[in-house]
Order: sequence, then C-alpha cells, then structure tokens
Amino acid sequence: MNPVIVIFGANGFLGRYLTRHCARNGKEVVAIGRSREGWSGDGMFLEWDGKTLGPWALALEGAEAVINVSGRSVNCRYTAEHKREIMDSRVESTRAIGQAIAGCKIPPKSWLNASTATWYRHAVDQPQNDWLGEPGEGFSCEVAQAWEDAFFNAVVPAETRKLALRIGMVLANESATVYDVLRKITACGLGGAMGRGDQRISWIHMEDFLRAVDFAIQDPFLDGTINVTAPEFPTNREWMRTFREAVGMPLGLPASRWMLEIGARLMQTETELVTKSRWADPVRLRDAGFRWRWGRAVDAVADLHGRKGLSGFFRAAAERSVGARVWLPATTR
Repeated sequence: MNPVIVIFGANGFLGRYLTRHCARNGKEVVAIGRSREGWSGDGMFLEWDGKTLGPWALALEGAEAVINVSGRSVNCRYTAEHKREIMDSRVESTRAIGQAIAGCKIPPKSWLNASTATWYRHAVDQPQNDWLGEPGEGFSCEVAQAWEDAFFNAVVPAETRKLALRIGMVLANESATVYDVLRKITACGLGGAMGRGDQRISWIHMEDFLRAVDFAIQDPFLDGTINVTAPEFPTNREWMRTFREAVGMPLGLPASRWMLEIGARLMQTETELVTKSRWADPVRLRDAGFRWRWGRAVDAVADLHGRKGLSGFFRAAAERSVGARVWLPATTR
C-alpha cells in the first residue's frame, strides 16, 4: 500500500493544491474538510466539524504524514465575530487533531501544522529567522501564537514528529488570491507603493510551497518551526513594480494609509494584510539543503501567468522537462 497522507482543510486554497499534488505523486490521500465544496476530487473525502473527534480519526492510523492547513480565511474585516471565527477555526481544529493522534495505536510519522509568517514582529530593518525571530503584537500575532501553542501543547506519541510551518503569502493563479487581486488592481493603474512602501513581503510560489512540504516530510531532523517562504524579500514598492512589469502597466498610483483604509472597507478586508512588514528568512530550510525553483518574485509572477487555476497549474508542471534532462544541452537530448 502506498504511503497515506491525511490533509485537513483539503477544500481550502492550500488544501486543494496539496491534495492534487500528493495524489499525483502516488500517495494515498485522505482529504478532510468541513464540506466538499472546493475539494479537488482527489483521494477519499471525509467530513468533520473542525473541533470534535469523529470517524475521521481512524484515517490517521499509521499515516506517513498529517498536514493541517484548515482555518477561516483572514481576508475579511476584523469584526468581533470574524476574529473569533479566525481564532477558533485554527485552535480548535489543531486540538482535535492532537487528540486523534494521541489515541492512535500506530501514530502517524509526522504532523505538519500550518502557522503564519505574521508570527514575527513588524520588521523593516532586519529579517526574522526561524531560530532567533521575535514575536510581534496585534491580532494576527495573537492568532499565530495561540495556533502554535495549541499545536506544541498537544500531547502526542514520541513517534510523531511535529513541525509548524510559518508560511508566507503563497502565490498561485487562483481567483481571489493575493496573486489575482494584485494583478487586477495593477492592470487598473493602481499598482503603486502601498503605505510607506518599505514594508517587506514574505512570499512563496505554490510549486515551491508543495516541494517544501515534501522536503519537510522526508527530512526526519526537521522539527519545531520553519519559515516556508522564498529567499527573496522585496519591499512593497519593489513587489508592486514586479506586478506592473508583468501586466505591462507603465504607471501605478501610490496609495497612502487613508486611501488603503477606504479601499479595504470597499473590498471587505483589512489594511494590515498589505501594510504589515513580513520579513521571514527561511534559514532552516536553506541550511537543511532545500533549493527553491522560484527564488525571485519576478520569475514567479511571470511563470504563474500561464498556469491559471488548479488544472492549469498542474498541466503546466507536467509539460515541463524533469530530472537530469533539464540540465543537459539541447544537442545531447
């Protein structure tokens, strides 16, 4: 039997891509989510409520890896109700998974739990690495800390290695995601610097995100926390220039703080998502030997233009040369 990968939040943005990726790589996938809406159709789907034990817990027995990327989207207005939903969806789901693993007769080999690069303090002067980074303040940081506390406080068998993934902005050509929104507003001439423009961006191409998850599962010495971000950290001003070049827009009107506040209200989101500096240096991934395929934002943004949606993303990946052939001169192939 092929190795079993159990993915929680399988019908969400990251979960859909992880489920398709693992299935294409020959894994037996168990996709778990609150509803089938958004599920890629890969693997076996099980429903849960995100907070209590259920029949789904049996799927964890002997699994190669459990990956939890469940949680309410933060792309919303931070009302009291939404804040509670954001916090509870992360903490309660993590606790439920911990309880399920604790009850396994044959516990999973590894448990990878999503976290966020917003755990770190607002930094424009120096990067925050996964060895010595300093925690930040504010609601997003409180969520990140509570999420990781629920994860690391979960009492599970020693055989299960635990790893929290502090993930930056993941780029994929998917509707309503960071990539899609930035391309659209840039094409309208609004792709100038946002706020001060010196805030750093921690991001990662979806392909490298999937590869990093594979890498973390296969490396038995990685545990604790790791930054899952690209090795390049452009400022917001540089970041928006990259999108202007990608869509061929020669100008981009800058947006001051008050303009962003108005725009955020109209788009039903929060200005913090674009004004906070996220500068998470992936030191542990780099030191462990991980190599990025898309280490520069300009290359990542250009690549994703032709990989729209889930099917387009994986179709384009399949069409590219793989293995040693890609390194050989054309005359020797």
